Amino acid sequence: MSALCLDEHVLAGLLVHGGELHVPPTFDVILTSMRCVFALPLAVAALLAQPQAESILKNAITLHQSGDFSGAIGLYQEYLKLRPGSLDGLSNLGAALAHEGRFAEAIAQYNQALKIQPKNPQALINLALAYYKTGRIAEAREKLESVRPMLPDNRQVALLLADCELRLGEYKRAIALLDPLERETPDDLALSYLLGTALIRDQQTERGSQVIDRILRHGDSAEAHLLLATAKLNVHDVSGAQQDLEKAIELNPKLPEAHAYLGLALGSAGDYEAATAAFRAELELDPYNFTAIVELGMLAKRYQRLSEALSLFERALIVHPGDPAAEYQIATIELATGKVEEARQRLEMLVRESPQFLEAHARGAG
Repeated sequence: MSALCLDEHVLAGLLVHGGELHVPPTFDVILTSMRCVFALPLAVAALLAQPQAESILKNAITLHQSGDFSGAIGLYQEYLKLRPGSLDGLSNLGAALAHEGRFAEAIAQYNQALKIQPKNPQALINLALAYYKTGRIAEAREKLESVRPMLPDNRQVALLLADCELRLGEYKRAIALLDPLERETPDDLALSYLLGTALIRDQQTERGSQVIDRILRHGDSAEAHLLLATAKLNVHDVSGAQQDLEKAIELNPKLPEAHAYLGLALGSAGDYEAATAAFRAELELDPYNFTAIVELGMLAKRYQRLSEALSLFERALIVHPGDPAAEYQIATIELATGKVEEARQRLEMLVRESPQFLEAHARGAG
């Protein structure tokens, strides 16, 4: 058993050891030879500090479990002054910080904990979740890939990893993760929605339509309308897609990605002002939605708001590090603003790392 705490999402379904939190045993200080006599005052101080440290940790965990995260943070920090190398203290502090929305600090604590125990599954999952919630999806995926062999039967890890693949545009990888789960629980609507989204975006329309039909059998839903709209956008039925997207938002105004796809439909119809409003609405719900960020960048660039566009494309690279489309747009802005050398270096990097993208872009321009 461990005293490691997991953040709110992990506590909902990713607990590795059943969620019990208790204090680890104290470490005895043993004087093994007369050579220790010069360290005796330090050893005695360590012995005296042990009951105090364990009492602080117990109280911190009690506050953590009761929902007093601010109080728990203070006690974990106090505990770590006495036990700076404590895996339990570092990971628990990270979980409390994450619950308070202090993700940068949480990430630092999880990384410190993983230096002590690099393959600790709780710390890896918590770090992945912190990356996920701050839009660092590629880094979240990396940590989940590390933890999955340790927890091969953990459904929540597989679902979160599939969602990361979906957000990164790796639709086939998402499908490969979701297919076995779907066979086990075909009536799981949340799973069906994820799988249907991956199939439709991967142009597997027939299978995707089957999943949509399965969702619709459970009644009209925002999720089904979003999937239908995505399929219609794939075949350039912009008007039909817009109708489904408006219905999806009517049914669930907070449905992830619905506003972003409405922005795409409106932009395709030439209504750039309404598209801008839709993309901004998406970012109100999800500040790290890649589609909304990039499309807003393109609209800002269209109207020569280059500083705003540059900021948005740089933000896109936080979500999708190395994304060639974002890198290319930054290079064009650098050229337009006289930063020729920076643009040259960026384009050379694209030639090396994403030659297919530049070829496709050149064909499209031609």
